[in-house]
Amino acid sequence: MPSLILSTATRYLLPLMLLFSVFVLIRGHNEPGGGFIGGLVASTAYALYAISSGVEKARAALPIEPRYIIAVGLGIAVTSGMISMILGDPFMTSQWLDTVFPVIGKVGTPVMFDTGVYLVVIGVTLTIIFNLAEGE
Repeated sequence: MPSLILSTATRYLLPLMLLFSVFVLIRGHNEPGGGFIGGLVASTAYALYAISSGVEKARAALPIEPRYIIAVGLGIAVTSGMISMILGDPFMTSQWLDTVFPVIGKVGTPVMFDTGVYLVVIGVTLTIIFNLAEGE
């Protein structure tokens, strides 16, 4: 039997948890956090939504199929390593822009790699969670 309290709380928690996961992702290249932890927080938000409303509604709330999120994340992570090779440095050498952005700070290939990890973790975790929940 679905819980009215849990489903009501989840409607408010889902956007807050997703926003917090992006905060953890952005914060991660200067302080503790990063793509892995941010991806786990985002996955937890959708897992909570799946528990309260069902897997079908959670899949519908997710704009992209999780396996496509994995593919995009892997592409971003590999591209971040290839940029240094294009510039003549070894694979995965950090490359930074000189511009400092107000909220994010300095942007470079480590941030790009973290974003790829963030998407891969979301995709893999949600694939596992949704498949386990549907198997019941």
